[in-house]
Amino acid sequence: MPELSHRRRMLVLAICCMSLLIVSLDNTALNVALPSMQRELHATTSGLQWAIDAYTLVLASLLMLAGSTADRIGRKRVFMAGLVIFTAGSLLCSLAPNLELLVVFRMVQAVGGSMLNPVAMSIITNTFTDPRERARAIGVWGAVVGISMAAGPLAGGLLVESVGWRSIFWVNLPVGLAALLLTLRFVPESRAPRPRRPDPVGQVLVIALFGSLTYAIIEAPDASLPEVLPFAAVAVAALLALLIYEPRRAEPLIDLRFFHSAPFSGATGIAVSAFAALGGFLFLSTLYLQNVRGLDALHAGLWMLPMAVPTLLCAPLSGRLVGSRGPRLPLLIAGAAMTVSGLLFALFEAETSNVTLFLGYVLFGVGFGFGNAPITNTAVSGMPRAQAGVAAAVASTSRQLGQTLGVAVIGAVLAAGIGSSPYRDTFVSAARPGWWILAACGGAVLVLGLLTSGRWAHRTAERTAERLETVEVRQPVGTSG
Repeated sequence: MPELSHRRRMLVLAICCMSLLIVSLDNTALNVALPSMQRELHATTSGLQWAIDAYTLVLASLLMLAGSTADRIGRKRVFMAGLVIFTAGSLLCSLAPNLELLVVFRMVQAVGGSMLNPVAMSIITNTFTDPRERARAIGVWGAVVGISMAAGPLAGGLLVESVGWRSIFWVNLPVGLAALLLTLRFVPESRAPRPRRPDPVGQVLVIALFGSLTYAIIEAPDASLPEVLPFAAVAVAALLALLIYEPRRAEPLIDLRFFHSAPFSGATGIAVSAFAALGGFLFLSTLYLQNVRGLDALHAGLWMLPMAVPTLLCAPLSGRLVGSRGPRLPLLIAGAAMTVSGLLFALFEAETSNVTLFLGYVLFGVGFGFGNAPITNTAVSGMPRAQAGVAAAVASTSRQLGQTLGVAVIGAVLAAGIGSSPYRDTFVSAARPGWWILAACGGAVLVLGLLTSGRWAHRTAERTAERLETVEVRQPVGTSG
């Protein structure tokens, strides 16, 4: 891809951020709409989990395929196809007559969404070749998540109260169309020099692993052991098959050699932990504010601002720190803040007081804001540029898998604690194990950030990059992403 002017690079970044905005805005706004959907569609807690996880599950399953496909046939082409499918899926979701079809249409959305974020990140990585400029661009990218967290609950609450929850999906239509037209005009086409071949067996195994694991977790509170156990067994079998099959391929869907790099492995674990905390936090907060405190969707959205605004403000600061001082300090701040936030709820029932509830939300927003930018930068910085698509796709997959598992696990814990009782009577006690899990996720971010940002970790990244480049030279087809 030819070197672009500074103005053109900024425009490409803005277009890519538009795709992230509609994907992130959709999820945050939909969380505020969950109680309204629960009443209109007569959904159980597990039904609400599927409304969220149907999207993130398919997204996590297809992101790596989308990344490698884009590197093979053209990133711009795949990105535009993703915008079309995501926008069409949004329209279908707004017309869904029942929960079952809403879940199906959310999966359609996710097919398009899988072609957006990792491909957009690959476009950004190949557009911004200077490491410092790339870190700042990724910081802006992370700030869009903060914007969606700030605008999503407010916009979602306003739309739910004035028009209804279906209107949340209408927001995606004009933004998706504008991003499509701008991409056609301004984003240059790019491909990997040696794109990898498809890995259908690996793709099926990933779908089996993620799908069966999520189903077993979500349905565990309401299903018997004989009903859940087969899905858990499928998940274990699929994981073992991946570990055995993928290293035998010259061009695997998941290149396990990436995980020889401590920063890359750490970034993957941090992504899963941080986004599991985010998914669980939003799920618990939405149900508490509306079903326990009795707030309407708009006021519940306003209560999300103490979490959203720090995320918005801290994300670009984190990007600048990563560019100037490396990822360690932002990750330590992120892990500490998220851990303390979870402990406030787990130990002191922070949701029962306005002051502690506000403080808990602020701390979580600070933690998540500082934690998002180092994930992608750490994941791609130690890899050859030709591997950007797959490396970014693995990082994005880890995010979506984490959010899927966060909603599944926290929702299952909540459903088991509440049972058939009203939310108002048992929510605080039923949610306490969930808050402990969220605190543990913050602790994982803290520990992994400390372990994977030192000199030893950087040496493993350098050795991994050297081995990958050596293999590319020896194999003409290569394993680039």
